[in-house]
Amino acid sequence: MSHPHVLGDLDIYLFKQGRHTRLYEHFGAHPGSVDSPGTRFAVWAPNASSVSVIGDFNCWDRNAAPMQPRMDSSGIWECFVPDARHGQRYKYFLTWPGGEAERSDPFALFCEEPPATASIIWDLQYQWNDDAWMRDRASANSLESPWSVYEVHLGSWRRDEHGNFLNYRQIAHELADYVTDVGFTHVEIMPVAEHPFYGSWGYQSTGYFAPTSRYGCPQDLRYFVDHLHQRGLGVILDWVPGHFPMDGHGLARFDGTALYEHADPRQGFHPEWKSAIFNYGRYEVAGFLICNAMYWLREFHLDGLRVDGVASMLYLDYSRNEGEWVPNRHGGRENLEAMDLLRELNKAVYEEFPDVQTIAEESTSWPMVSRPTYMGGLGFGLKWNMGWMHDSLSYMALDPVHRQYHHNLLTFTLWYAYAENFILPLSHDEVVHGKKSLLSKMHGDSWQQMASLRTLLGYMYGLPGKKLLFMGTEFGQWNEWNHDKALDWELLRFPVHDGLRAWVRDLNRLYRSLSALHTQDFTPSGFDWENCHDAARNVLSFFRTGKDGRTVLIVCNFSPVPRSNYVVGVDTDGVWREVLNSDSQAYGGSGMGNMGEARAEAIPVNNRAYSLNLTLPPLSVLFLQPEQA
Repeated sequence: MSHPHVLGDLDIYLFKQGRHTRLYEHFGAHPGSVDSPGTRFAVWAPNASSVSVIGDFNCWDRNAAPMQPRMDSSGIWECFVPDARHGQRYKYFLTWPGGEAERSDPFALFCEEPPATASIIWDLQYQWNDDAWMRDRASANSLESPWSVYEVHLGSWRRDEHGNFLNYRQIAHELADYVTDVGFTHVEIMPVAEHPFYGSWGYQSTGYFAPTSRYGCPQDLRYFVDHLHQRGLGVILDWVPGHFPMDGHGLARFDGTALYEHADPRQGFHPEWKSAIFNYGRYEVAGFLICNAMYWLREFHLDGLRVDGVASMLYLDYSRNEGEWVPNRHGGRENLEAMDLLRELNKAVYEEFPDVQTIAEESTSWPMVSRPTYMGGLGFGLKWNMGWMHDSLSYMALDPVHRQYHHNLLTFTLWYAYAENFILPLSHDEVVHGKKSLLSKMHGDSWQQMASLRTLLGYMYGLPGKKLLFMGTEFGQWNEWNHDKALDWELLRFPVHDGLRAWVRDLNRLYRSLSALHTQDFTPSGFDWENCHDAARNVLSFFRTGKDGRTVLIVCNFSPVPRSNYVVGVDTDGVWREVLNSDSQAYGGSGMGNMGEARAEAIPVNNRAYSLNLTLPPLSVLFLQPEQA
């Protein structure tokens, strides 16, 4: 029986060009009617000899619903299956010379909960209630706005009393309450595209268009985003275009050939992650990925995509030895096709969604990652500052006696701070695989470790750049993150852990309220050293200035020794208020400080007309602001 094509001529043209950003509306399974109710199916399998749809609607009979290839060399197979309906399971059965396989649908909108692997016919219908957020989100997502991001793994943030996963809807309410209380502006969720192995944390995805069924259905995830938006919180998704797993039901050798990946393992296999690498130079594959990114932004109202593993995409020799990679056409190690993909991705995103941000996890010094494509950049809005993260953590692990010899670990970041639009991350990658929790990384006894973590966070919030904290950091997990259980929430019964959370809460409050701390993150006029040379005493001091001209002084003492009569230069006479002090007893500190204020004297210091005589508590950060007339 002949049926109208699922895709029109324009769709096919754009598909072949890799420029169709709504492929998910045509490929996959879509309930409809042709004489009678049923479902349309379309799949790309150019090298298959035959394709059929098998599922609950035909008793998984491989001969019951054959698909027909289009006669336009697109490699697309189509059919309409009467009585196939919403909620039923299905797969494609493909044959090719010398082989056959059952595959999940690359464009499935919903899947069975792993370890089951069938796709599910699904309708995405949902009534959104976040109009107010969507109308005004350009302001919240602006590069001049505060970004305090709480990174979350949905399966291990909290669980129920029996240790089971919470549903997206349950998490939405509990997470929104918590994050709002602690003062974060955005939530970043680790990958939720369907993944067969839970222990991959979502970074080995098979169902690129299907939110994992571990926590509910697609409407439940929509509700999650909707609710957070209604609570004034942005939502960022961790997105993984760099590689995909080799599971037999997935994308690998989909039609018996290397369709989505390179055939040559030197190009198509990732030795570090034991996964396949997309063939970015194939238009249909590049289009698949760009369409997928647009799908998440468009259909789930997301405010940004954090793009995982950008460095692994950009370098042909990433994690490879001599002779294990294929140079580009110029003989170099740059992946030219990946560069093109990322530029096209960012152009597509910002053309349709100028009020969102794309964020690159790029760990090298690749230039102009967060610069526009018309300037030769990759076009991202923001980039993770991995160098700052590693340098800072290395410094905090040192015995303070030795820190004076490594002072540059703290100051080096300002040499390149404005080369990119940076986010300062303290991410999940630093608290797993034997690296210890952030609190456990700090040097010294338990009191010093807690004080050091408060100091690190204060230093981070003072520096230029947006902020990101992985869940549990805000109250001081002692144990490494374990994806198989909830965070150690019972620690909050102890005043020192609750005090750390109070410190993060007040940091977020100050960060959001003072323009000096966020409006000029990406211009040198927003930062000025007061003294970056006091290595002997492990002290750093600097100013932040907002677009309104108001200034904040940040003084960091990275030594467990208190400093009395510590003199810093300032440009403003009068009283300077101590607006935050990490050593306050409210945060678990010793209570040392400046009694809430210090008065400037007309004694020039460090080329400034006035000076403050301060008491610096041990392992502390002070935020001071001149009193307005």
